[in-house]
Amino acid sequence: MQTNLSKAIIILTPGFPADENDSTCLPPQQIFVKTLQQMHPKLKVIVLTFQYPFFAGRYLWNGIEVIAFGGKGRGKIYRQVLWLKVVQCLHNLNKQYEITGLLSFWLDECALIGSRFSKLKGIKHLCWILGQDAKADNKYAQQMKPKADELIALSDFVVEEYSKNYGIKPAHIIPVGVDSTLFGESVKDRDIDILGVGSLIPLKQFDAFVKIAGFLKLFRPNIKAVICGKGPEQERLLAIIKTLGIEKNIRLTGELPHHEVLALMQRSKLLLHASAYEGFGAVCLEALYAGANVISFVKPMDASIPNWHIAINEDDMLQKVESILNDPQPNYSPVLPYPIADNAKAMMELFNYSEAAIH
Repeated sequence: MQTNLSKAIIILTPGFPADENDSTCLPPQQIFVKTLQQMHPKLKVIVLTFQYPFFAGRYLWNGIEVIAFGGKGRGKIYRQVLWLKVVQCLHNLNKQYEITGLLSFWLDECALIGSRFSKLKGIKHLCWILGQDAKADNKYAQQMKPKADELIALSDFVVEEYSKNYGIKPAHIIPVGVDSTLFGESVKDRDIDILGVGSLIPLKQFDAFVKIAGFLKLFRPNIKAVICGKGPEQERLLAIIKTLGIEKNIRLTGELPHHEVLALMQRSKLLLHASAYEGFGAVCLEALYAGANVISFVKPMDASIPNWHIAINEDDMLQKVESILNDPQPNYSPVLPYPIADNAKAMMELFNYSEAAIH
């Protein structure tokens, strides 16, 4: 290994913000990357993004070099060509820098390329399993068969899910982190009763959210609910809202910039997260820091988290919503179980990186 070269860590990801205003593209991952660079200014952080943005080229994002390959989700021959371009790029970067490690977001094509290149060059590669990639139908997990110490799970839930499906227990856990500096001043008036945030897809089960809001209106005529997100379920949800006669009680905002979502969280009494599957919802942790209570079906960590309530079914979820909204002395104190700085530190410890060792 050449020691006269600057140290770098290479992050491989299916997507990354196209520019600094692209706040809706993978907020947890961009917050992590930004914090990683801020905490380790002597380390060159380079992001290789395979599919999004939909153009190929190099650009700076908050001072971090991003190399986009513009895959646009195309398959077959296009994907093979893309992989060749990524590998060639990695070869070039390996000549320019002393690569401390390769980190793949999700166990997918990024991890496949990262793993193969790491074995070729003797560079440490770690894969961060971030959610649905822990499910049983992951062809890349079946093809790669990564070892336990190559895998970082987002949560205890992901460890259990991956272990159940592939017989390997990820050796490391680094949860999603929250950057408290992104939040504005807290507000006293919590004028939103229930908030939902996420993609409007069947997995997220926003129909359960809408039905709960409809039931609550029977006893709370002025119930106020807001859903932030976009997706193919939007028209179906609007139809359910109309059927229930709650058009004046629930608002679908569409996709909003990240800072606007955080501001809505600070106005909300609770975040209702009805997703059927969730590795570790960043929106849940953000809502907790915003002072809202959280109710979800999935329990991400074995240890309980303050103000985060786990429901076993829709009826139980409704009962928990009513209990929180009826509380005469609600607790809106911020909860911060996983600061983003701790997560970035833990990641670099796995790569045995220390800036004190750089001269």
